[in-house]
Amino acid sequence: MLRDGGGPRVSARNTAPSVTVPRQGAPAPGAPATAAPSAGATPPRVVIVGAGFGGLRSARALGNAPVDVVLVDRHNYHLFQPLLYQVATAGLEPEQIARPVRAVLRGQRNLEFRMTELTGLDASGKRIVTTEGPIAYDYLILAMGGETNYFGLAGVVRHGFGLKDVPEAIRIRNHVLHAFERAMLEPDAERRRAWLTFVVVGGGPTGVEMAGALSEMIRLVLVKDYPRLNVKDVRVLLLEATDRLLGPMPTRLREAAAETLWRKKHVEVRFGATVADYDGERVLLKSGEVIPARSLIWAAGVQAVSLTARLGLRTVRQGRVAVAPTLEVPEHPDIYVIGDAAYLEVDGAPLPMMAPVALQMAGTAAANIRRRLAGQPPAPFDYRDPGSLATIGRNAAVAYIHGVGFTGFPAWVVWLVVHIIQLIGFRNKLFVLLNWAWDYFFYERAARLITELGIRD
Repeated sequence: MLRDGGGPRVSARNTAPSVTVPRQGAPAPGAPATAAPSAGATPPRVVIVGAGFGGLRSARALGNAPVDVVLVDRHNYHLFQPLLYQVATAGLEPEQIARPVRAVLRGQRNLEFRMTELTGLDASGKRIVTTEGPIAYDYLILAMGGETNYFGLAGVVRHGFGLKDVPEAIRIRNHVLHAFERAMLEPDAERRRAWLTFVVVGGGPTGVEMAGALSEMIRLVLVKDYPRLNVKDVRVLLLEATDRLLGPMPTRLREAAAETLWRKKHVEVRFGATVADYDGERVLLKSGEVIPARSLIWAAGVQAVSLTARLGLRTVRQGRVAVAPTLEVPEHPDIYVIGDAAYLEVDGAPLPMMAPVALQMAGTAAANIRRRLAGQPPAPFDYRDPGSLATIGRNAAVAYIHGVGFTGFPAWVVWLVVHIIQLIGFRNKLFVLLNWAWDYFFYERAARLITELGIRD
């Protein structure tokens, strides 16, 4: 889902985040920042790092601008991350929620895509360093996204599963299916129950959706595939360190989500449950409780990608780069940072690390580059909150849109429509819709294949 907390429209125009400092050497308001290119001159080059939501939107927004755009990513595809958990639970195949970048942007004449990985930044020399050599820029947009934050728990990193990219989702799918196969062959009852215990950590949208989808897959599909297993041995534990699920949502919706999960078979929600360690066989909570489990899926935190801290830019909470209200790096006004990698406070609170923020930041960054080319001062970022959605399984979801909250089947239908619309490419929309219809009417998951990628014993 395109996750975001509920709330009113907010603006960076009248706020003064503690991390934002005056831009050194910036032109006075109204003074030309960059002269527009003259006829026949080489157009300015805009380099965009990252082909996620923010990077792709930035590239598209500069489609008819008088610039050359170079889009850089270590993958050749754009991934629709909100549906990644459905790959992990055998509902969709990876290619149904991903699309090659070159196919998405093939009609954009001023764009060049380079599949290479960013390794460094030479801000004074105005170039990025990649595995394939340096790339010079006149303007730089960093849209590198985020990664899982394990909060220093080395055991979870080693033995648990994150859910941020395609390989991780496939590993989870393989592991869950493999766990059922191992349980079928395990004569010891305690060990068998450990194989059939699936712990999901984190009560945000990702954790709630993952727990709900796991329950659906087990209750509607796997019990038919493994009729000799005692389904009472199967448990899905959703562990949340605080006292609430879906924190940004109103209380009524949070309670409805928790109640819906509790009504599902095999699901148990625990509040105030903080994970202290995991060794691949047992989950240790800070309370001292030990939970035998061979599966732990971590959805409890996110941070900027670790490379962000090595670029020589000032970083703050969660490794994010402190930006001005115009999304420029204060010390380097030719560099814009957007999405999960950017830290900007509005009304005293940082903007969330979610897709709607990245998409809107991308539009502002592209518009400010256009404004500078036209000799106009950049405009501050205004964030309009589109609302929040979370699905909890068949016919069950919660939604908070423009101050209106609703649950159940209507919220589920809205969730379906929003995600189909947001998917890139008609083929992907069609295949995802067909998969959902097949699953809905026939109680079947098509992608139940165990491959060789990342099975853990």
